[in-house]
Amino acid sequence: MSKITELSQLDLNQTYSYADYLTWQFDDALELIKGKIMLMSPAPNVLHQRISMSFSGTLFSYFHHKKCQVFAAPFDVRLYDRKKSILANKDIQTVVQPDLCVICRPELLDQQGCNGAPDWIIEILSPGNSKREMKIKYNLYQEAGVTEYWLVDPVHKAIHQLVLDDSGCYQIMKMVTDEDSIFPQLFPDLIIEVAEVFETWQAQQD
Repeated sequence: MSKITELSQLDLNQTYSYADYLTWQFDDALELIKGKIMLMSPAPNVLHQRISMSFSGTLFSYFHHKKCQVFAAPFDVRLYDRKKSILANKDIQTVVQPDLCVICRPELLDQQGCNGAPDWIIEILSPGNSKREMKIKYNLYQEAGVTEYWLVDPVHKAIHQLVLDDSGCYQIMKMVTDEDSIFPQLFPDLIIEVAEVFETWQAQQD
């Protein structure tokens, strides 16, 4: 098999596995969704990065010396139906790179990233990824069993908190703005002041 060193060598209509993904040797950022290649947006803008760093600092401090670990993109997360056991690379057809994820089961971690559903995922919306995060990834994370999923909307300075119910479906627990505080259902003592998450946005407007 010839080396894949350019995205143009791949057929975007073909279905690929994570085993294929590992052999590709090019710099284009992409995710694999149900075997289909999904090109990622260009590098996140400054506001996106500032919000990500704000969360990263808070979560790193909270989880330091705890069992759960926090990871920021780029970081491969392999997903599949939560009803299935851990799969081999050749059987996995979805790999995503959440902006931030918290993993409390060390057995899911290996040299490549996370093999299975993180406990908590945070995605920061941008013009290039809103549809993917709000629809495609919503369904992926629900199917895979990501217990808690936050969508962060920089434009409206809002956070949407979704949590799996007993039937395995997401329910909106909270929709908060920069006048509120919020905490993950999984870690109720982790209080996050929403205004602090978006303070860089306000600085840009002044």
